[in-house]
Amino acid sequence: MRRVFCAILLAVLATPSSLAQAQETLAPEAQAAFGGPAGRALRVVGTTDIAAFAPLLEEFVGANPAIAVAYEQWGSNDLAASVARACAGEAGSPDMVISSAVDLQVRLVNEGCAQAWRSPLTAALPATQRWRDELFGITREPAVMVYNRDLVPPSEAPQSRFDLIDLLRPDNTRYAGRVATYDIEASGLGYLFAFVDAQQATTFGALFEAFGRSGAVATCCSAEIIDGVADGRYLIAYNVLGSYAIAAAERDRRLAVVAPSDYTLVLSRAALIPKDAPNAADAGRLLDYILSPAGQAALSRARLVVPLDGKDGSLFEDADGAGSTLRAIPLSPALMVGLDAHKRRLFIERWRDVFPRD
Repeated sequence: MRRVFCAILLAVLATPSSLAQAQETLAPEAQAAFGGPAGRALRVVGTTDIAAFAPLLEEFVGANPAIAVAYEQWGSNDLAASVARACAGEAGSPDMVISSAVDLQVRLVNEGCAQAWRSPLTAALPATQRWRDELFGITREPAVMVYNRDLVPPSEAPQSRFDLIDLLRPDNTRYAGRVATYDIEASGLGYLFAFVDAQQATTFGALFEAFGRSGAVATCCSAEIIDGVADGRYLIAYNVLGSYAIAAAERDRRLAVVAPSDYTLVLSRAALIPKDAPNAADAGRLLDYILSPAGQAALSRARLVVPLDGKDGSLFEDADGAGSTLRAIPLSPALMVGLDAHKRRLFIERWRDVFPRD
């Protein structure tokens, strides 16, 4: 049996916390190579932690011994900027781009930076997960709340945004300064979640006001926020990516994960093949593998495809009837509304009123 070689650089051998923190800092933060000497090399760039994505890539090169894969982990904003430079001919192009900041991916496609890939597997995707045969949703990850079981009484455990607002409303609330969420200026994913929230929910204004009044914290990335809840620095995290939260809760019983009962946003990380990809055919093979039953099973084991119905190991506290409140973030031009320079500036100004910069 062919041995599959996986060489992961020192940066990747850090703790899971530092891996996820790297997502939103300068990029690329880490790199890994999969497969032995091969005649064809595939360069994949993405925001997914290498530790989570490595098993799938190992299986892919095991099934395709003529292909080696080099994977680079980037922050979402830096990744989009890098791919845009490659699209403009100012840098070498990768073969595949995978990002959780799907609005930035939609913009790249809209600007002519991607090429089409058609197969039975891409054709089988629902309309919300495929756009112009150039952008494809490959995961299923909810935006969740996380709280500390030991420090938040069951009677106060929030199950919805309304519950969270009620916890933050009293002047003497013990949750003051103890609720955390993404810093939308540092995190492309955080900006996306916050902007979609503002469009989806009548509760957004009240929640935003409650964040400001109670001194909520906007900080880096998923792992920093989740670790802060586990160690008691924060009591509740809002709008963190469920894949990271559930993986952490499996390791730490102090963490409880909640799919908000008023509605739960569901994200599909989006993959595209750049227009100038040197190895587009093999990138298409990888995309098909990711969408195949074997690939989806690997992503499920990594918690990048999350069960949302309370079955198959779902860790949601109360998933009964969750299907009626799920709101998929569709891959469509509508996502670019939040990227309009004027709208973005106004939204960030409003954000800074609540979360001032140091």
